[in-house]
Amino acid sequence: MLVFPNAKINLGLHIVEKRPSDGYHNLETIFYPIPLTDALEITPLRHCDKKYVLHQSGAKVETEAENNLVVKAYKLLDEELGLPPVEIHLFKRIPSGAGLGGGSSDAAFMLKGLNDLFGLGLSTEMLESYAVRLGADCPFFIRNQATFAEGIGEIFSSIGLSLRGYQILLVKPDVFVSTKEAFSLVKPHKPEVSLQEVIQTPVESWRQCMTNDFEASVFAQFPAVSDIKSLLYKHGALYASMSGSGSAVFGLFAPESVIPEIGFDKHAFVYKGVLE
Repeated sequence: MLVFPNAKINLGLHIVEKRPSDGYHNLETIFYPIPLTDALEITPLRHCDKKYVLHQSGAKVETEAENNLVVKAYKLLDEELGLPPVEIHLFKRIPSGAGLGGGSSDAAFMLKGLNDLFGLGLSTEMLESYAVRLGADCPFFIRNQATFAEGIGEIFSSIGLSLRGYQILLVKPDVFVSTKEAFSLVKPHKPEVSLQEVIQTPVESWRQCMTNDFEASVFAQFPAVSDIKSLLYKHGALYASMSGSGSAVFGLFAPESVIPEIGFDKHAFVYKGVLE
């Protein structure tokens, strides 16, 4: 079973309020899948006394095997349904600490892959209920389509948004942004206009009316992230934004445009693609 977990970007992100019950923040954002992928292979493990074996390659991830979300996804289903042992090969291409949901996507695709591989018969809704136990972003990757998200990022509404054919240029500088610290520096507020309304307007107008509340504090701490956004606009992006709490920044370019070569720092991760 070979699958390709993809990344996501956030089209706008508003931190609406801090929840008195648990200290988490309610937000609103729009998730959109992009074709930047990892590779995940799951095979039955025979003649071995272990429940799982994880092989990881590609981009470095500072996580022990037992803390990897693909392993947590396997353990979650194994505890409830009793799975055969598996061998897992994970090739990482989606950078970590970028606001792209790479680990969450890996976990969601692990759930879907195990469901298919072993014929578990889990419905989409059941897979989503398992995914939310692994992380707030994980359920998005079960359906993997444009979605308006609320709550802590786990309450979804389908939206009729298609960016098919638009080109994306995504850049992650060699900068680590702490999500916890990023939240601590944002002052929650209710947006004047919901992102559900903003996306009804042309992409060309998003620059004036779509915002990511994390940008102000992250840009102040890491000017290199702000510089990337400015460069993307300078070279013709219709809309550019930091994704999530950063540090990746993306630009959307018209389908017919030619994205120029831009001189980013040699240590930056750069990806070009076409949205589906």
